[in-house]
Amino acid sequence: MKHLGAASICVGVLFALGGAAWAERTVELSPRIVLVNSHNIAFYVVAGKLPTLVLDAGGGADSSYWKSIIPALARRTGSQIITYDRAGLGASDEVPPPFKMEDAVTDLESGLRQLGATHDLVLIPHSFAGEIATYLSVRHPDWIVGAVLVDTNVPDFFSDEEINHLDPIVRPLVAAGVRAHQDKRTRTLEAIEEAYVPTSIAFHTTAWPTSIPCYVIVSSTTPFPPIPALKIDADRWRLAHVAFVKRATNRELVVANGSSHDIAHDRPGLIVDSVGRMVDRLRSKSAIPAH
Repeated sequence: MKHLGAASICVGVLFALGGAAWAERTVELSPRIVLVNSHNIAFYVVAGKLPTLVLDAGGGADSSYWKSIIPALARRTGSQIITYDRAGLGASDEVPPPFKMEDAVTDLESGLRQLGATHDLVLIPHSFAGEIATYLSVRHPDWIVGAVLVDTNVPDFFSDEEINHLDPIVRPLVAAGVRAHQDKRTRTLEAIEEAYVPTSIAFHTTAWPTSIPCYVIVSSTTPFPPIPALKIDADRWRLAHVAFVKRATNRELVVANGSSHDIAHDRPGLIVDSVGRMVDRLRSKSAIPAH
């Protein structure tokens, strides 16, 4: 799928096992290996100025998900860009289950510390990575100056009713994907799915800091396959993003018309434009130097 949360999971495995590609040109970077709690996490850095853009792909995807869009982001903003492979994905080590959200957040937090990137950050998560971004922003609101949420999991979506409805639908989809593709990526997805219920319950009570402005991009078709059993979830997904935006005056909803959940490849220009507007907004306040 593309991520892992309620909505995230069903699409996470399907997306991770498939994949799309938009490419005007791509970037090839050497990983910078960061040791976190005895396992290695691979980070990738494109040099540039502040603010630093931190890209985090959805549940089953690694840093390569952003590879084709990074050149456009670099041209539009001139910013330093950081992306990485979460544990169990790409060039990063697999870690034994159970999956713990706290560990996933610590991996990103520790990597950013070791890279010296602990201020003037703009978070750009996709899908399941929205949960990691939320928890990081709660831990370190002083690190983060803005965000562009790309069809991410938002706390408003994960009500008890929604969790109970999705879990029995998602579980067999993930299991089927794991059986068909037995590798560290699908094992990682399986571990996240196993923790889905408690992780989602906890996330529902978490709040994005109102001090951090964000553009909230939501896909017009949502992350769910177009089947009757998931129509109510698709409706709730859209409504949850609207509700999330209404919780603070510094949030703006951006609808990715004609796009699937895979916005980075269906509508890459929309992400580049939203990130560019956020960077311009921050620099215009003189909080961040434009050099």
